[in-house]
Amino acid sequence: MSAAMDTESTYSGYSHYSGHSKKAHRQGSRDRHKSPRSKDGSRSEKSVTIQTPPAEPLLGNDASRAEEGQDDNWGETTTAITGTSEHSISQEDIARISKDLEDSVGLDCKRYLGLTVAAVLGLLVFLTPIAFILLPQILWRDDLEPCGTVCEGLFISVAFKLLILLIGTWALFFRQPKADLPRVFVFRALLLVLIFLFVFSYWLFYGVRILDSKDTNYQGIVQYAVSLVDALLFIHYLAIVLLELRQLQPMFTVKVVRSTDGESRYYSLGHLSIQRAALVVLENYYRDFTVSNPALLTASKSRAAKHMAGLKVYNVDGPGNNASGQSRAMIAAAARRRDSSHNELYYEEADHERRVRKRRARLVVAVEEAFTHIKRLQAEEQQKAPGEMMDPREAAQAIFPSMARALQKYLRTTRQQQYHSMESILQHLSFCITNNMTPKAFLERYLNPGPTLQYDRDRWFSKQWTLVSEEAVTSGLQDGVVFVLKCLDFSLVVNVKKIPFIKLSEEFIDPKSHKFVLRLQSETSV
Repeated sequence: MSAAMDTESTYSGYSHYSGHSKKAHRQGSRDRHKSPRSKDGSRSEKSVTIQTPPAEPLLGNDASRAEEGQDDNWGETTTAITGTSEHSISQEDIARISKDLEDSVGLDCKRYLGLTVAAVLGLLVFLTPIAFILLPQILWRDDLEPCGTVCEGLFISVAFKLLILLIGTWALFFRQPKADLPRVFVFRALLLVLIFLFVFSYWLFYGVRILDSKDTNYQGIVQYAVSLVDALLFIHYLAIVLLELRQLQPMFTVKVVRSTDGESRYYSLGHLSIQRAALVVLENYYRDFTVSNPALLTASKSRAAKHMAGLKVYNVDGPGNNASGQSRAMIAAAARRRDSSHNELYYEEADHERRVRKRRARLVVAVEEAFTHIKRLQAEEQQKAPGEMMDPREAAQAIFPSMARALQKYLRTTRQQQYHSMESILQHLSFCITNNMTPKAFLERYLNPGPTLQYDRDRWFSKQWTLVSEEAVTSGLQDGVVFVLKCLDFSLVVNVKKIPFIKLSEEFIDPKSHKFVLRLQSETSV
């Protein structure tokens, strides 16, 4: 009970900070939703919607901008005032929300319609061979010729082939969709059309030559059903080649650049359409790119705003030359201040690095002391009764107050506070205690910015991406193609380059060319 009271009292500043950040985030999100959309007529925008469970929105840039004017004792000197607030919404917001709802409903209908068509067609494919065999037994059983040993063996062949086809279809097609693409998958649609035409032609031949004439050769009817199953197996092999094997061989190299900070990665892709290449890029983005932190970009913006705010323009020629005079004065003043701006940038970055190193050292020492305390507690717990031992969660809550202040200051200095909540830190700490990890393993998540997937899903995951491409999104990748993936805070610019053709030649080296003769003189001078 005392450990829980210490945790609550020590971490009160951190709780105030979290409430203030959420309030700033809601204001930033409302401001971003009011920004007008881009109206670029030369590009066709396609939406790639990734359906996810409802999550909390990302923290906006206003929270990070508010941090710049805060001192190190912000969590102790700030008073949080709460109360009722009134929110207003415009007609444009209502229209945009209704349009987004209509788009989401349309995407859901399109997805379920495709799944329904594929399921119905698959059921028809598996029931057709069985129907071919059973219909003569039901309609003109007495007129059929007796089924011999070969015919009964064909029953076993049909059964096992249908079982193999069922397992292969389940492995290839019955997968949970990872994303909603703006257009249909061309190869999959072609395969569905091919299967439909194939089954329809078999039914047409069966109806004309077997049902109408009431063919009595039952072995020939069973062989006809076997030929249908064989053809379906070959179509399944074709589907494996088109959907899986064709894209394995690398043919293109794509460069992905994030627009906010310029971080880039290179990936090798095979023969894919633009929309499927965009999906592969997004899957690799969440794994390879560090999490996007808009707070790191506010320093340069605030510095530029501070420089422009320090310029004063006076109009001495009267109101007639106001515009041209102000522009010339601004340009001249900026040119004079340009020589000294690099010094301000140098000292500002040096001071920031010094504060980061200072906070880092304090955090490392605090965490090492906390883990030392954990080892001492574990040694004491071994001497107690089994019913009095603390679980990892209670141990984490007991040692967290000793490192909370240093961790809070370090995260605020490095502008990572919006990605780490108190609950996530406690969970990570209890996980490290459970698995007997070292302090260095615990600090790795906070000292080194990791990939996007490392953080909580509701703090970085974007529900909707917009694919902007001059080419049709169903067309294949080509050399020089450029497309953009946009989300709420940033965009990914993808540039496609074809892997060049490499020509290797062989040069034969004669093994005798490496041999040499060493001649020694028998007589030497004394």
